[in-house]
Amino acid sequence: MKDKKILTRIKDLRDSIGKQVKLMEVCGTHTVAIFKQGIRDVIPKEISLLSGPGCPVCVTAIKDVDVAISIARMNGNILCTFGDMMRVPGSKQSFFQAQAEGANIRIVYSPMDALKLALNNKDTKIIFFATGFETTSPSIAGTLYEAEKAGAENFYIYSTHKLVPPALKALLDSGEVRIDGLILPGHVCTIAGCAPYEFLASDYGVPSVITGFEGEDILRGIMMLLEQIAAKKPSTEIQYVRAVTKEGNKKALSILNEYFEPCDANWRGIGVIPQ
Repeated sequence: MKDKKILTRIKDLRDSIGKQVKLMEVCGTHTVAIFKQGIRDVIPKEISLLSGPGCPVCVTAIKDVDVAISIARMNGNILCTFGDMMRVPGSKQSFFQAQAEGANIRIVYSPMDALKLALNNKDTKIIFFATGFETTSPSIAGTLYEAEKAGAENFYIYSTHKLVPPALKALLDSGEVRIDGLILPGHVCTIAGCAPYEFLASDYGVPSVITGFEGEDILRGIMMLLEQIAAKKPSTEIQYVRAVTKEGNKKALSILNEYFEPCDANWRGIGVIPQ
């Protein structure tokens, strides 16, 4: 019944706006959720949902995959990574293909598994290939803290972490896509909060809503975006209030800032995005 009321409100708002509305879901997790839950089938056809930059694995640069494979082929090195990186292609091979030819690449379920491997194999260099947006990067920082405390001098991080706000700025600066509103990733914002995204409204006049991943979350996020568009009052709102605060996770941000600093990043399919 809640969903029906939200859908009625969405239709009424779209009718009041009176034109095609283009919304972009920034994160690949939302793209999958929208597809699985049939969101496009229940909203008015005059509302387009565009897929944004995607997931951090998908945008990992070809060069980074190539370099990591070269590292894994060196004697005395073990490259560790998450399983979802194994099939991502480099210029010639994926990690799976390189592993089949003898490159020392191992799948781990957390960076702490890689650290444990380093502590048990002190004569071997253990390199953890770290991908992720703000959601997962604090756990890597926490692992570096533990490695430092344990004196694991053979433990290394190959960081391909990405920040979401610079990618959105680059997208809006390009002028290639007309976007009426942005569905922002709820899990990223549990760490980062909403402050890093407030420039979307203040500098570009683009409404945005930090949204959860259930069907009702996404529909409410769309409704809130349409309300901003109809009122011509862009802002950065939080739909996912059960997990996201304006300030984000201060402890996670503190350890992240202690071990990492922003830099320009190479995004597959986009190019180098300045930080």
